[in-house]
Amino acid sequence: MIEIRLHGRGGQGGVTSAELIAIAAINQGKYAQAFPSFGPERRGAPVQAFARISDSRIRTREKIYHPDVVLVLDASLPKIVNVTAGLKDGGIAILNSSHSEGEVRKMLGGYKGRLAIVDANKIALEEIGVPITNTTMLGAFIAATGLVDPAYMEAALKERFGKLAEKNIKAFQRAIKETKIYG
Repeated sequence: MIEIRLHGRGGQGGVTSAELIAIAAINQGKYAQAFPSFGPERRGAPVQAFARISDSRIRTREKIYHPDVVLVLDASLPKIVNVTAGLKDGGIAILNSSHSEGEVRKMLGGYKGRLAIVDANKIALEEIGVPITNTTMLGAFIAATGLVDPAYMEAALKERFGKLAEKNIKAFQRAIKETKIYG
């Protein structure tokens, strides 16, 4: 089983991203679940969402404390949240950032593990017209992990976003190509 923790801010689509990961995995024939973790936070406050993907039935429903994958939608979060806390050895941190590998590792407190970086803000602004990075970061997730076939994610995006799907799919596809993976 692969466990994924998503970090974002309220209103950025982190919960939607976790759901889309699960839907795409299920449609691909895997078992999956997605769930949020937030209380009365206001729009813009840090939030977490979680997803699990497995080839067999998932029986646990608890919060994910030691993820295999951390997906960070907002570039400012590593300054205020330890996004790599609990990340398993051999896991990967996937970040939205315009900074270099060295700068990102420094922001992450000297993180030495596997790392994927994409400038999701830039891609989202250019392709969607707004700096909402959730679908862009799904492209980075697929580029970095290969856990879900892109065709299944595109189908999930079409189902979820309807007429808005085309721009989101372009941002998603571009992120797959532009994500840089280190380690």
